[in-house]
Amino acid sequence: MRTGPADLEVLPVSTTERESLTAEAVPDLAARTCDCDVLDLLHDLTAHMVTLLGVRAAGTTVLNEAGEVDFLTASDETCRELEEDRLELNEGPCVDSARSGTVLAPVALRGPGPGPRRRPRFTVRALRAGILGVAAVPLRAGQHTLGTVNLLSATPDGPTERDLRLAQVLADAAGAWLRQRQVLRTKDEIPGQVEAAPDSRIVIEQAKGVLAARLGISVEESFARLRAHARAQQQRLGDLATSVARGTVPPALATAL
Repeated sequence: MRTGPADLEVLPVSTTERESLTAEAVPDLAARTCDCDVLDLLHDLTAHMVTLLGVRAAGTTVLNEAGEVDFLTASDETCRELEEDRLELNEGPCVDSARSGTVLAPVALRGPGPGPRRRPRFTVRALRAGILGVAAVPLRAGQHTLGTVNLLSATPDGPTERDLRLAQVLADAAGAWLRQRQVLRTKDEIPGQVEAAPDSRIVIEQAKGVLAARLGISVEESFARLRAHARAQQQRLGDLATSVARGTVPPALATAL
C-alpha cells in the first residue's frame, strides 16, 4: 500500500544548531573505518540531509555502466516508493541530474513551470505523496561522479541556494570516504561496489518485509532494528539482511529499540 505524506512537518533547525550538527555530520560521513558498509553510509547521508536541510525526504541514486539510474537508499518509505516510481517511469528531475552529474536547482512540481510539463507522470505520483518540489546534488568519489543525492520537499520552493551548498558539502564528505576507501584498496573497487549496491538494497528490502511480517511492526521500524543490530554486532548491514531474508532472525531483533 502506498504511504501518504507525513503527519508532522519536518522543520529546519536553527542556524546555530545546524552549524553544530553539520560539524558532527561531516566527520561522521568522511572518517569511517574502511570496512564500513556503503549502503549504511548512504543511509546516514540521507538522514543527515533531512535533519539539516528540513526537506521532507532524501534518497540516493547511482548510474550503472549502461547509463541507467538505479535507486540505492531512501530516508523513508515515501521516498523509497517515489524513487522506484521515477525509475519505473524513467522520468523525473533527479533522473536528469544523475545523468548529467550536475546540481539540480529546486523544481516546483505544481504550477506553470517546466517541471510538471516535462515529467507529467512522476509529478502526479509525487504530488499524491505530498511532494511539491525536488532538487539534487551530485554524489562523487574524487573525479568520478557516481550519481546523485535527491532532495524531496513539502514546499514548492524547496531548498535554498545555501541549503544546496550544505547538501553538496555533506555529499562530498561521503564521497571523500568513498575516495579514501578506493585509494586504500583497488583503483576500481568503489565504482564497482556502488554499482553492485542495488542488489544489496533488494536483499535489505526483503529482510525488512520478513522482519515486519514476523514481528507485526512497520517496515520503517524493522529497518531501524536491522541497522541498530548490525551496528551493535559490528556486522555489515547487507550480511545481516541476507540472513534475515533467508529466515534466520537473531533473537535480539525481536527486542524493541
